[in-house]
Amino acid sequence: MSFNLLTPHQFSSDDEKWMRLALEQASFAEMQGEIPVGAVIVSQNQVIGVGYNAPITLQDPTAHAEIVALRDACARIQNYRLPDDAVLYVTLEPCTMCVGALIHARIHKVIFATYEPKAGSLLSARQLLKNNGYYNHIFEYQDGCLQQEASALLSAFFKKRRAEKKQ
Repeated sequence: MSFNLLTPHQFSSDDEKWMRLALEQASFAEMQGEIPVGAVIVSQNQVIGVGYNAPITLQDPTAHAEIVALRDACARIQNYRLPDDAVLYVTLEPCTMCVGALIHARIHKVIFATYEPKAGSLLSARQLLKNNGYYNHIFEYQDGCLQQEASALLSAFFKKRRAEKKQ
């Protein structure tokens, strides 16, 4: 299988609708004092899983938005593997742990809003799927859907956090 980066910035109105739902999830994380990252999993034009960052709240280092959404979707469909058409919309580029979980869950496609320069594992710090001979499943991915909105949410959160630490 070849490297599966789709052409960026070609998003449907449905893509934007689902990413807006992921941004709502990110806002829930922010209300809990968590880094504002949200995720939504869609299959057959229906939401099958939602999640937001909750490692502090749940005292669980694996409670990233993607993992929480995967757990929700798998519980709803009663299967550890996702439907063949499942798409994850997430406001921040997934990390190594989340990419691994998405491979195991057999996600079809990931659409993320903005990059994670330090821990992003699709395009930024690591390009885990680029040399895909190691994995038994590869998914498509696309970046940039509502990037400005997601970046602004994260920037405002960290600006506020830095200001709080100064006081």
